[in-house]
Amino acid sequence: MFGRVHMPSLGGASAWLNSGPLGPAELRGHAVVVDFWTLTCINWLRTEPYVRAWSQAYRDDGLVVIGVHTPEFSFEHELERVQLATKERAIDYPVALDNDYEIWSAFDNHYWPALYFVDKDGIIRDHHFGEGRYEQSERVIQRLLGVERELVSVEGVGVEAEADWDDLRTPETYLGDARSENFASADELPEHLRLNHWALAGEWTIEPERVVLDEPGGSIAYRFHARDAHLVLSAGAQQPIPFRLLLDGEAPGPSHGLDVDEEGSGVLRDGRLYQLVREHDAVRERTLEITFLERGAEAYVFTFG
Repeated sequence: MFGRVHMPSLGGASAWLNSGPLGPAELRGHAVVVDFWTLTCINWLRTEPYVRAWSQAYRDDGLVVIGVHTPEFSFEHELERVQLATKERAIDYPVALDNDYEIWSAFDNHYWPALYFVDKDGIIRDHHFGEGRYEQSERVIQRLLGVERELVSVEGVGVEAEADWDDLRTPETYLGDARSENFASADELPEHLRLNHWALAGEWTIEPERVVLDEPGGSIAYRFHARDAHLVLSAGAQQPIPFRLLLDGEAPGPSHGLDVDEEGSGVLRDGRLYQLVREHDAVRERTLEITFLERGAEAYVFTFG
């Protein structure tokens, strides 16, 4: 597909983690996998266990995995936030920070996650966008390295767990007015929300990439059909912001997500993806309502799994 296209330069990186800058001299003789990611992307989070496993399984065979962190949202430009994400995800391979989209543009990339498979001569031999195709991708790595053995065993846990695709009927939904869809109300929560619609209650400012809470006690409600419900949040410059989650008007109990307890209590501290719901029994239509007890909460996008 790529013919004889050489891997573009990584020289546009604004910083490197886990490594010094890598270029043709450092990568000569190595097969390379370039993984474009952004720390709040649920699709990337669910692929990361595989990329991490490939890096560990094949590095002694000459594989170099390079993560390219190209931010989607403004707070994802922060070096400390990306450093924390690499630590949380146990990423020990090199990561190039692409805050100015220079590497993204050099590859003419358009997706998170995106994998590019490069041979020992620096030629891009394959690519894959999004989740899935794990077995085929690992076989590509083996061919580039000239090895053949049993594939690695991978099972994502927590937020990295594979989605329940059979029961997933709710799409990713952005809240900022540049890309928002199915917005039902900005004044108060309706008594009944239609499936895949959302609403705000309280004093919010709606900006292009996010909604920002101006006064304590504001809420967001969403009617969804999925095992997992996530929300990308940031506290901006505020102190930690406590929040409360209701599921169909009650505490979530055993259907709470990783960032909420059974009573529905949670705290917004860092800018990242928060898992609000993981359904513990049959997946069905549910309505979540998240209420922030202090001003300053920034909400960006709902994702589901």
